[in-house]
Amino acid sequence: MPSARRATAPATEASATPGPRVLKKYPNRRLYDTQTSSYITLADVKRMVLAGEDFEVRDAKTAEDLTRSILLQIILEEESGGVPMFSTPVLSQIIRFYGNAMQGMMGTLIEKNLQAFTDMQSRMAEQARGLYDPTKLTPESWTQFMSGQAPLMQNLMGDYLQQLNDQLQKAGSAFPGFPGTKR
Repeated sequence: MPSARRATAPATEASATPGPRVLKKYPNRRLYDTQTSSYITLADVKRMVLAGEDFEVRDAKTAEDLTRSILLQIILEEESGGVPMFSTPVLSQIIRFYGNAMQGMMGTLIEKNLQAFTDMQSRMAEQARGLYDPTKLTPESWTQFMSGQAPLMQNLMGDYLQQLNDQLQKAGSAFPGFPGTKR
């Protein structure tokens, strides 16, 4: 399924070792996929992320890991596109955590919150599976599905809030006087 925008790169070895798919970034800003032996775009990398593929981006000359940088570029493009996920106050608050004693904890907290949200989304999708079949979608099945959502959401939010509380308690013990914790 090669596209017209892809071209063959100069002689480069394909990754024969197991592990993450290796993408190389050249000085001309182009990304080269060693698995397919072709140049790819950020949109292709985004598709890899959405598909759950394991990959890493390496500088073609220095072999420096550029994966985070490429992922941040994709986020920047998405945020600049029509419907941003992060508001200006949220971005400002994130920036304020850089250099702060809580920086490491904030990263962990965001990661755990995203995982909890992903788990919640998976559980809801699993419950809704039968509804995708038009032969099974009846008013009764929809009502039953919706009535099951309240307890599910309560349980999931309870678990989420408990994890959040645990994180805040850890912050409070590490940093006395941290807001939101009781001593």
